[in-house]
Amino acid sequence: MTAFVDLDAPAAEPDTGAASSRILLILPCFNEAAAVGPLLMEIAHLRAGFETVVIDDGSTDNTYEVARTMSRCVRLVHNLGIGGAVQTGTRFARDNGYDFCVQIDGDGQHPPAEVMKLLQAYRQGKANVVIGSRYLTSLTFRSTLARRMGSRIIGAALRLFFGGTRISDPTSGLRLFDRAAIEFFAARYPHDYPEPISIAWALRSGLTIKEVPVRMRAREHGVSSIAGLRTMSYMVRVLSYIVLARLQTPVRPRAVVTEEYLSS
Repeated sequence: MTAFVDLDAPAAEPDTGAASSRILLILPCFNEAAAVGPLLMEIAHLRAGFETVVIDDGSTDNTYEVARTMSRCVRLVHNLGIGGAVQTGTRFARDNGYDFCVQIDGDGQHPPAEVMKLLQAYRQGKANVVIGSRYLTSLTFRSTLARRMGSRIIGAALRLFFGGTRISDPTSGLRLFDRAAIEFFAARYPHDYPEPISIAWALRSGLTIKEVPVRMRAREHGVSSIAGLRTMSYMVRVLSYIVLARLQTPVRPRAVVTEEYLSS
């Protein structure tokens, strides 16, 4: 994998005193030139002290040119898919000593203010991975029936094979990793069906996961990769990968002591 890292991009807004931990927002983008600029502006307006890195996953539009004027940006020469882009972001977080990283989809579906809910959930009861679920609240857009049913089936399969808490939104791309999860996923991250399969890998390896209700928005630009007749194929393949993950020998994450995220 070859990437160009722009280290001359503008620095993030200064921390306003919310916490002492370093928090990186990872924005994987593929042809999101229309969405990434407003999204980065929305993050800056929060003035929460978040740092950002945009992972331009081999876009053919001017996503990189837009993003690099507002954020640090990693430009992948070839399109690796969402899994490769997220792993690139977690490696960036690991190599630069961040305490937490949060994946936010570059299409604008995830309001950046919802990151606060993930951090609050971590403070209330630590988990290595905190997932923002659109299905635990009514204050969000209503996804398609096929997607809701698919999420229920995948969540049931994860609980059947790996136990633990029921995951209501296994395809959510809004998720927080602490340092143990950063170390784990920087070394290995699924490139096929990464959102649900990364949950399977994490549970198999002993990482803890919890969900928190969040608000999400309807996509304004682009098309979802899970739509139409592809939904059934997606389901069959995801369930097969979950079964395979259960049969594989778990890789135990390194023990990493995470600095507590302060509440004041």
